[in-house]
Amino acid sequence: MSEELEGNCLVAQSGGPTAVINASVAGVVAEALNNPCIEEVYGGMNGVLGILNEEIIDLAEESQQNVRGLRYTPASALGTCRFKLKRDQEYERIIEVFEAHNIRYFFYCGGNDSQDTADKISKLAQSKGYDLRVIGVPKTIDNDLVTTDHSPGYGSVVKYICSVVRESAMDHEAMGQHDLVSIIEVMGRNAGWIAAGSTLAKAKDNANDAPHLILLPEVPFSKDKFIEDVQAVLKKNKYCLVVVGEGLIDKDGNYIANSASGQDSFGHQQLGGVGDFLASVVEQNLAVKARSSKLGIGQRAAAHCSSQTDNDEAFLAGKAAVKAAVAGETDKMVILVRAEGENYQCETSLAPLSEIANGVKEIPEDWISEDGISMNAKFIKYCQPLIQGEVEVPFENGVPSYVRLSKRRIRKVLDPHEFE
Repeated sequence: MSEELEGNCLVAQSGGPTAVINASVAGVVAEALNNPCIEEVYGGMNGVLGILNEEIIDLAEESQQNVRGLRYTPASALGTCRFKLKRDQEYERIIEVFEAHNIRYFFYCGGNDSQDTADKISKLAQSKGYDLRVIGVPKTIDNDLVTTDHSPGYGSVVKYICSVVRESAMDHEAMGQHDLVSIIEVMGRNAGWIAAGSTLAKAKDNANDAPHLILLPEVPFSKDKFIEDVQAVLKKNKYCLVVVGEGLIDKDGNYIANSASGQDSFGHQQLGGVGDFLASVVEQNLAVKARSSKLGIGQRAAAHCSSQTDNDEAFLAGKAAVKAAVAGETDKMVILVRAEGENYQCETSLAPLSEIANGVKEIPEDWISEDGISMNAKFIKYCQPLIQGEVEVPFENGVPSYVRLSKRRIRKVLDPHEFE
C-alpha cells in the first residue's frame, strides 16, 4: 500500500445524467468521510467547467438526509457539462484550482470522453510534480464503456424502456387490426445496447410479444428488409412494435437520421429523427398507420422506474473509487466485474484510464440473432440480472419527492476566469 496522501477530495459529474449517477456521488461522499487522510469533501459544479471557474461546494456540510437522498434522485445533483478541455491554459487552470484548494483526490463520474479528460488532467499533474490521485467512476446509459462488464445507468434505462414497451404493447393490442406500426426511438449513438435491452419486455412463453423488431447500429439498415419484416409481423399480429437505436446506420456507415443541430463540443454528431424516418418508410410503402415516439431524456431520468441492482452497483463504484485512491491507485477507472457462476454477483476492479478513453464497446455479434432484428439467449442471460429490484422513491402529494443539495460554496481564492 502506498503512503497515505493527506488533503481534500473533489468529485464531479460530466456528460448525460442517468437515474443512478447520484448514487455514485453518495458512495464517494460516504467513503471519503470515513478516511482521516481526506480532510474536506468537495463537489465541482458542472464538471470541469465549474472547476475552471472555481465553482466548488462543500459536500461534508450537506445533511445526511440529502446525501442519503442522492441514492434515489435522478439527473446530476452537482450539475454537468459537455465541455471539452482543448487549450493548454485550461488544463493549467484545473491544476491551479486543485493546488489552491489542496485537492489531492479527484473522482470524475462520466463516460468515454470524461475518462479521457481525467487521464489528461492526471498526466499534467504528474508532469508538474503535483501529488494527485485520479480515479474515474463509470457512468453511461449507453453501456459502451470498454473493459467493464457493464456500466452504471444501463440497467435502469433498460428497465424503464421495457416498462414503456410493455405498456405500449397493451395499448396497441387493443387498437390494432393488423394495420398499426409503432416505432419507439431510444438513445444509443454507436452501440445498440439500449435498444437490445428492450428484448427483456418479451414474456418467456410468447415469442410474438413486443418488441417485434429491434434495429441496432451494429446491423446495417436495409429499407427493403425492414418493409418485409414489418409485413411478416403484421400477418401474425394485430400490430408491429419496433424499437430502434438513434445511431442506426446504412451499409456505408452513414447515420440514417442526423439532427440539424450539428455536433457537440467533442465532435459527436447530434442524432435524432430515425423513428420519424422509419414511420415515413412504412406509410409510403404499406397501407397501414405508423406512429413514432422518441423517449428522449425521460429514459435517462426515470428514477421512479430504476433498477435496485443498478443503484447498488453505482453506489459501490463510488465507494470503490475512494478506497482505490486512498490505497495509492491513480489513473484508473472503477470497472464492474461479473463473478463466475449461475447466480449473478458483481465485484469491482480497476482498469487504466488510457484503455477506456474514447473507446466504444459494441454488442458481440454472436449475441444478435441471425435475423438481425432480435436478441438471443446469450444477450438475455447477460442483461436480465441488471434490471432486478425496484428503488423505493418517496412520494409527496402524489408525485416523486427528490432531494436538492444546499450547495454551500467554497470561497474563491483565485483571480476570476470565465469559461464557456
